[in-house]
Amino acid sequence: MTNQIGIREAKIHLSKYLRMVKQGWEIIVTERGRPIGKIVPIGKNEIPLDDRIKKLEDSGILEPEKKKTKNTPPIPIKGNKTAQGYLLEDRGDR
Repeated sequence: MTNQIGIREAKIHLSKYLRMVKQGWEIIVTERGRPIGKIVPIGKNEIPLDDRIKKLEDSGILEPEKKKTKNTPPIPIKGNKTAQGYLLEDRGDR
């Protein structure tokens, strides 16, 4: 079961559409009539979030969370670069 809705409609009635997704519906979100995204139910065989995070940590993409202190520096992602560093690099000179 699929339903198409515009962005404004999705914003106004998000709770309604999320209830539909829980019932098995797929919601296609459109912008000016063109599909831009999809809200779908999570399958029963999906890996839980904690397990996905653990898998990313095990592969070295994420570093395990350290105990937070008052002045915790940015979280390093691979090597010595931080998420902010990657973001700034991706933005370039914008």
